[in-house]
Amino acid sequence: MSQEQIDILQRALKREKAARKAAEKILEDKSRELYVLSEELKISNAKLEAAVNEKSSQLAGIFENIIDAYVVMDLRGNVLKMNDAASHLFGYDLSEEPLNVTKLIYTEDVAYAFESFSELIEKGRFSNYTARIFRKNKEIRWVQINASLVYDTDQKPIAAQGIIRNITELKSLEQQKEKILKQLEKSNNELYEYAHIVSHDLKSPLRSIDALVSWIKSDNEGKFDEDTLQNFGMIEATLETMESLISNILEYSSAGSETNESKDVNLNDTMEDLYRLLFIPEHISMNVLKKLPTVKGDPTKFQQLFQNLLSNAIKFCNKDKGIVEVDFVEEPSFYQFSVRDNGIGIEKKFHERIFKIFQSLNKSKESTGIGLSIVKKIVDLYEGTIWLESELGEGTTFFFTIKK
Repeated sequence: MSQEQIDILQRALKREKAARKAAEKILEDKSRELYVLSEELKISNAKLEAAVNEKSSQLAGIFENIIDAYVVMDLRGNVLKMNDAASHLFGYDLSEEPLNVTKLIYTEDVAYAFESFSELIEKGRFSNYTARIFRKNKEIRWVQINASLVYDTDQKPIAAQGIIRNITELKSLEQQKEKILKQLEKSNNELYEYAHIVSHDLKSPLRSIDALVSWIKSDNEGKFDEDTLQNFGMIEATLETMESLISNILEYSSAGSETNESKDVNLNDTMEDLYRLLFIPEHISMNVLKKLPTVKGDPTKFQQLFQNLLSNAIKFCNKDKGIVEVDFVEEPSFYQFSVRDNGIGIEKKFHERIFKIFQSLNKSKESTGIGLSIVKKIVDLYEGTIWLESELGEGTTFFFTIKK
């Protein structure tokens, strides 16, 4: 082999050694990177595993500690899993025996139960299903259920889950409430009838006394002196006041009672009727500032309401030029009415007192202290509120709301 050939081989060997050394360096660097990446991946996997275990533990804790019963079942009604609250409610232990929800359905609620299950399959959920169930020992419980379907990765329903709340005690309270309301309604009707009877029985002797006084005066015309005639006049005035008081008590007893009569009441027609019914002195002007709305209710009660407020405004006007104004504003869920006058006004400390029965601030034969209490009862009946703004000597504005 010539020297030239030897040189060529040596150069090739040198290049090969250099290439091998470079390759070893690259391999060493990549191995080091792979090791570091592997160690980081181990740390990440450990953290992820810890997080998964933590979440699994939390979910298990939530499942077992939900206050309401929680159940998972297949689409044939076989219970796959339930928490302790469900086991306690139903009286079954899945570790000892299988359970199908058909065992729980109360006999009279079977049709309703299957309708709800059909809704669950069709819509994927149902809410506030309320029915009775049988416990294992055949005790009956009222429950309210909210349920939804469980889907697989292909969005096919594979199971259902539901939260079941025991509302037995609540249902019992509702039934007691209904019973009490019926008893109260019966008592109110009996009381109303009694008030009518008492009213009639009390008015009869009053009218008899009034008639006797009238006969005595007529039979002895010209025989009585002025003082005696004045005494007879006081008796007649007292009889009139007592009859008015009895009528007002009867009106008060019926003012807050519900009525089956519910009509469209055009309050403009109501005001026209009151213009004819009320005595409005010439020095008092009564104005409705804008066309009033039509409301739903009992026409008689709305007439009572406005009549008492307007009568009060007229009665306690002490100005040479009296003003009574009726107005309203419409809100989304109610109407707010106002009746304003420029009369004597009411002190702030009496603003609550005047709505109580027999709490007239002006002791006179014209005021029995019942009118505003009737107004309050009617406003309460229509789920409204009433209040007033007033200044002594300046006048009073009564505000009240009526639910739409």
